[in-house]
Amino acid sequence: MSQNNFPKLHNATWPGVVGKGPDSEPPLLIETMLEYTAKAEVNGVKFDGVDVGLFDPSIDLNDPDGPKILANKVAKHNLVIGSVVAPIWGGPVLGTADDRKTFLEEVRKSCVFAQKLNDIGIRKYGIVRIDSASSPEQYSKDPAGSQKLIVDTFKEAAKIAGDHGEKLAAEGEICWAGMHSWRTMLNTLEAVNSPNLGFQADMSHTFLYLLGYNEPGDRILPENFQWSDRAALEEGLKKLTAALRPWTIDFHVAQNDGTVHGTGSHDKTGRHCLATDPNGRLDIAKDAGYWLRDDKGNLTKAFKHICWDGCMFPNSVMHNQQTWNDILSVMIKVREAHGWEE
Repeated sequence: MSQNNFPKLHNATWPGVVGKGPDSEPPLLIETMLEYTAKAEVNGVKFDGVDVGLFDPSIDLNDPDGPKILANKVAKHNLVIGSVVAPIWGGPVLGTADDRKTFLEEVRKSCVFAQKLNDIGIRKYGIVRIDSASSPEQYSKDPAGSQKLIVDTFKEAAKIAGDHGEKLAAEGEICWAGMHSWRTMLNTLEAVNSPNLGFQADMSHTFLYLLGYNEPGDRILPENFQWSDRAALEEGLKKLTAALRPWTIDFHVAQNDGTVHGTGSHDKTGRHCLATDPNGRLDIAKDAGYWLRDDKGNLTKAFKHICWDGCMFPNSVMHNQQTWNDILSVMIKVREAHGWEE
């Protein structure tokens, strides 16, 4: 096993919440996610930390003691915090002017929360994740007007982040307007053009960019593509990552089987599969390299940690410790292949 100690390996807490709720299965509270994360171990290697959704029922952005309470919970398990997710879905960018004010206020609260975690010392790297909280269907009603609203709002959000010493990462997920295809996502990033806004790549969600879901005109793989054609798949990944890698400041390791999925109130998006799923279309350790290395094969070292993201799994899977051991195992393989020592 290599001696690479970077990038740090993180698990996510939000899979216990995303897609759960009254119209699905009960959520797993953050304490439960921390326990499974801390117990995972492969050949003496453990997770270094967690990325946190700031919408967990046990996290209140309006509580001035919230960062301290969260830090204590995480530190108890000898973990640290990396990236955090702003709970912006109550303020869709393609909604009303008041909705956009709500969006920006949630960004501000999340940046303040993250800044306090930094001051406590539990967080030393990572970003604040956002999306547009709006659907491709809304976007398609007025593409030009929708794009302008998203760009203008993201510019304001990026300024707020900069004022608090944070960077935002827009999630490359096909269910969010303005980021529902690789070309639209790139146009959004280029139009905002802020040092405080980058891209969050997720190996499952961004994988669907190749197939043109929600924007067939931006499909990268040919219409007659067959999954057995690994060479064509790799060429597609090269094109995708060449466009978005320069903007990438946060990275999720994940698996996808080439389909979309949604549970609870969550819209259909790239299906997250288990690390060991035999139907997974990605060679996780190898394909992570398209994001973690430049076109000459050199490590970008653009971020200090990587995070596993696997949402909308059944609770029976989530409550199985082996699930998290298997995830840690593939994360270790990614670091062995594309990590470094500091």
